[in-house]
Amino acid sequence: MLLTTGQAAEELGCAITTFRRLVSAGLLPGLSRRGVRVMVPLEVVQALQTRRQAPLDRLPVREFAVLRVDTARRIQEPERSWLGFAATLPPEDLLKALRAWWRCDPASVAAGGVLPVTLAGYVVAVLTGLERWEKNSEGRHAFPDARLAGYVTDLAAPHTRLTSGVDGDQQLAEQLLGTRLASHSGGAIAYVSPHTTAG
Repeated sequence: MLLTTGQAAEELGCAITTFRRLVSAGLLPGLSRRGVRVMVPLEVVQALQTRRQAPLDRLPVREFAVLRVDTARRIQEPERSWLGFAATLPPEDLLKALRAWWRCDPASVAAGGVLPVTLAGYVVAVLTGLERWEKNSEGRHAFPDARLAGYVTDLAAPHTRLTSGVDGDQQLAEQLLGTRLASHSGGAIAYVSPHTTAG
């Protein structure tokens, strides 16, 4: 059985624009087109419904940051060509696309030791290597040593790629990738703790 993106969004209890981000990011398998409509297999939607919550209680901190991103789009910058997430980007390009200058509390981001990257409420990538930060003239911070521990290529299964050989990175990525992680923020960085996201 195939659903329209509107029907799929209704099944998941999210806005259609939110669901379309998952489609645009290349995270959903088995999509087909009927004219201008994108059709989604029911089993893909059911798989998304059963994605477990991120196991925040297993992380050794009381609060940590979450990076909320949109679907990757082309940009013109000397260091990178993309901004945001797409499952089809090579790991090197994806890391550059996810690293940016953010308004945040850099010490809190670093203390968490991990930065889950969410798209439409699902953890699609994990960044580590956050110990060092820089500040620009606009009061934004960047983490130049950030590593891509892993990312999702298919959210329904889920299928993941682990991309860091540093001790601990793989375990963090395996725990978090493909899970659901709700966060609320007016900017790219949100702060969550186990008791505020339990569901």
